[in-house]
Amino acid sequence: MKLLLYLGIVLLLVPVQTTLLPHVSLWGVKPDLGLVIAAVIGLVAGELEGLLVGVAIGWVLSLYSAGEVWLSVVTTGGAGLFAGLLGRQVAQVTPTILSIGLLIISILGGLVAVFSLKHTTVSDAWWMVQAVVLPQACWDALLGAGLFWLMGQRFAAERIRTFDRFS
Repeated sequence: MKLLLYLGIVLLLVPVQTTLLPHVSLWGVKPDLGLVIAAVIGLVAGELEGLLVGVAIGWVLSLYSAGEVWLSVVTTGGAGLFAGLLGRQVAQVTPTILSIGLLIISILGGLVAVFSLKHTTVSDAWWMVQAVVLPQACWDALLGAGLFWLMGQRFAAERIRTFDRFS
């Protein structure tokens, strides 16, 4: 059952990423939905499932983009693995903690993408970091925190139960 759910998520992610997300972009920057979904799956289901689903998402999304295959596979799979390890090591994961983790992962993935480009000058790299990498990382963090908060409101699973400090 989980396999069919993950397969459906991976296959549904491509049309959503390519058709819906360009309409919700701010200043031409759209969130990396594959990275966010891989991190949330890693947090909820564990590091192995996060890694495997992240690698599958990265591979499928790289088929429809002009980027390098290894870059998308490594960053998305790494996001799922990191979130799974975070979920196992941190006692109570909140949307704030997840958003900080996603911000760091997205910035690191963007920096790897910027520095893997050939013939990039320092000024071009700096422009890409401030105009694309940082806004996309903020988008990813907000989207991941919102998705995790919604899941915490709808489902009663132990890993996604958020801490309510007012109860």
